[in-house]
Amino acid sequence: MGTMGRKPVERFKNLCIFALPGIFIFCTVVIIPFIYGFYLTLTDWDGVKKVKAIVGLKNYMAAFQDINFWASMGLTLKYVLFSVLLVNIIAFILAYALTNGLKGQNFFRTGFFTPNLIGGVVLGFIWQFVFSRVLVNFGEASGWGIFSTSWLSDPTKAFWALVIVTVWQLSGYMMLIYIAGFTGLSTDVMEAASIDGATGMQRMKHIIIPLMVPSFVICLFLTLSRAFMVYDVNLTLTGGEPYGTTRLVAMHVYEKAFTARNYGVGQAEALFLFIIVACISGAQIYLGKKKEVEA
Repeated sequence: MGTMGRKPVERFKNLCIFALPGIFIFCTVVIIPFIYGFYLTLTDWDGVKKVKAIVGLKNYMAAFQDINFWASMGLTLKYVLFSVLLVNIIAFILAYALTNGLKGQNFFRTGFFTPNLIGGVVLGFIWQFVFSRVLVNFGEASGWGIFSTSWLSDPTKAFWALVIVTVWQLSGYMMLIYIAGFTGLSTDVMEAASIDGATGMQRMKHIIIPLMVPSFVICLFLTLSRAFMVYDVNLTLTGGEPYGTTRLVAMHVYEKAFTARNYGVGQAEALFLFIIVACISGAQIYLGKKKEVEA
């Protein structure tokens, strides 16, 4: 009885040692700020004054009627679509190429991953110089009209500049996840398919892609969440310009809350953004897991 009585005590001690620190940090960093943020959506707080008057659902109505917010949301959805597709396609191709015994593949893996180590603020300033100076000088010297003026001064080209920088930054990170997926593939299955006469495209379609579904789920989730929440690159590369045509939703929310000092409405818009991202990411994971089971 004494031994059996000690087991629940030991389990509780193990819970306190291993689980409680993580639970405490999660609650402190995520749960409590989220609850407090929801409370702020019901107030007229401007981010400065001590008194917070309750205004009910007024901030949600203002956020819902904010045309600029929904315009930036539409632009963000477009940005997310192209960024997620290009990042994952390029990362998958790089991973496939760098897991087939290519000479110097470890060097290339390191090189492609390096951009992810650069902070978004620094990255934005580097590429701002590239688009505004390097490519312009190249265009003038070569006569290529597409580079004759800075991409950042044209609304359409500035949007694609954001996409290019995001793809350049994230592809190497996603590549490593795909490489891990490729190295986990069963060599017996691949050899059996080759013996049965399966071509490279047939192996890719019927064997590799179905078995890589777990990697697709992880990479799509990471790129979706990072693309929706991008702010640093948007701030330093374009600053939302020209004429506010590249202001993504995270920048709009920040400016609404901290620049315009309309914290309640800004927090309500941030909650709308959270719900949209949660729904899209949740649907992606759910559908991906169903494919993973089928595979």
